[in-house]
Amino acid sequence: MASANQEENTDDSLSEAENHASEETPSHGYIETGEEVGEIESDNLEKMILSTGIRVGTPVKTKFMSPFIVRANPEGLYILDISKTLTRIDVAAKFIGRSDISKIIVTSAREYGKTPVQKFCEATGASGIIGRFMPGTFTNPSLSSYMEPQVVIVTDPQADFQAVLEATRAGVPVVAIANSDNVTSNVDLVIPANNRGRKALATVYWLLTREVLKKQGKIKSDNEMKISIDDFETKLVEEIS
Repeated sequence: MASANQEENTDDSLSEAENHASEETPSHGYIETGEEVGEIESDNLEKMILSTGIRVGTPVKTKFMSPFIVRANPEGLYILDISKTLTRIDVAAKFIGRSDISKIIVTSAREYGKTPVQKFCEATGASGIIGRFMPGTFTNPSLSSYMEPQVVIVTDPQADFQAVLEATRAGVPVVAIANSDNVTSNVDLVIPANNRGRKALATVYWLLTREVLKKQGKIKSDNEMKISIDDFETKLVEEIS
């Protein structure tokens, strides 16, 4: 697993690359999705979402993620299709909305996924597993930590490999935030997005939270979303002190 410093270096480099990439994308006041997902109401919000590096992948792509990639940028990083990201977030929210929210388990072995997962769970009522995933959590009923989830959401199918493996063995659907270099053979629903950067992860979970809250009837419109993307972002030690 990457250290916090390593993840921060990745986050910074991806943000710089995204700034370059976003210059190529005209602002229309909403993000075209190709399917009915709803309009992002303001130019400012659209630009904010894109500037977080949510669509900037890695220099590597797998056959699993090729359908979600639109191009490589001048820095050699693959750019993910933001329209498919938004569509998959909406599909995931509908899927979650049909399940018992108390049996939705969200995992993150990545440090930058800690706060986004916690905020998602606080807002929706889902349960989170942060850090190391205890082997047997989904497969060994004799463990005190044993759970029987209806859906498992993972922040990174590579870092959260054990959770994906056990969910698959237990026949539980897996939703995964997946980058350009991820292998998603055991994933039922891929949300293509940058799952390395802290700002990008905050944005993905904020968007997913917003859609789930709408499906739950807790909010009726985007304007009623009172929690900001910044609230979902894992803070660095120097920012806290």
